[in-house]
Amino acid sequence: MRLVFAGTPEVALPSLRALIDSPRHEVIAVVTRPDAPAGRGRHLVRSPVGALADEHGIEVLTPAKASDPAFLERLRELAPDCCPVVAYGALLPQKALDIPSHGWVNLHFSVLPAWRGAAPVQAAVRHGDEITGASTFRIVKELDAGPVFGVLTEAIRSEDTAGVLLDRLAEAGAGLLVSTLDGIEDDTLRAVEQPADGVTYAAKITTEDARLDFSAPAVAVDRLARAVTPDPGAWAEFRDERIKLGPVKRVVADSLAPGELRVERKRVLVGTATDPVMLGEVQAPGKRRMAATDWARGARVEPGERLK
Repeated sequence: MRLVFAGTPEVALPSLRALIDSPRHEVIAVVTRPDAPAGRGRHLVRSPVGALADEHGIEVLTPAKASDPAFLERLRELAPDCCPVVAYGALLPQKALDIPSHGWVNLHFSVLPAWRGAAPVQAAVRHGDEITGASTFRIVKELDAGPVFGVLTEAIRSEDTAGVLLDRLAEAGAGLLVSTLDGIEDDTLRAVEQPADGVTYAAKITTEDARLDFSAPAVAVDRLARAVTPDPGAWAEFRDERIKLGPVKRVVADSLAPGELRVERKRVLVGTATDPVMLGEVQAPGKRRMAATDWARGARVEPGERLK
């Protein structure tokens, strides 16, 4: 099939590579978010998907909005059979959805109807799910509510961060997306409507959401720290300054008051509502990331000081 691929960040790259390499499909263009300023010089930088398309000589479309008339006209000229989507990052109007004969097929990183929305992997980790996965579905107007073509499942490991888990799902999901498009082309695959029960939503996580609350149980602190790693990154306040925190580890130790720090020779502990947790990496303002023990020595943490 003739495909126009829509995606933006690195997590979409395994799928785009798999479709470029597929002998059955031709990626005739990609749709991605416009070039954005990045780095110290704030120079405009192509999205990861756009950069990969450039490497392969594939046309790159960067509409400010998918409703732009010029973009819609170019999409009609391209006349794609199907538009696969992985983390594009913008809403698609009905006028765009109606153009490809087989519609737009999204790879979403959850087992739908669970965790519709922008941050399904983060939500699964934060809520302590044991199993997650990926789904391919036909895009409709309602958010992530279209009929499902295929599903894969993936166990969530006890030390998985959202970033690590998403990388695994992106690789496995690429195969699911290719097989879905194969089935659509062969007319051997039928989409099944999502059940009405079990619908949950995963809103985009803000920086404020990533603040660790040490008055919560250790299990909740651990899950949140992993769910927001690497983005937007866990944090807390120390001496009225924000410090960034890597994932923590639950440990068995003498209890501490919530947020209370204890510096030991080989570890730094923080109290929670239950057992303490051990800090991993810490990044103070204007400093590089470092082991928590190195940070504590440099900061000269005093007995009884706390993270808030």
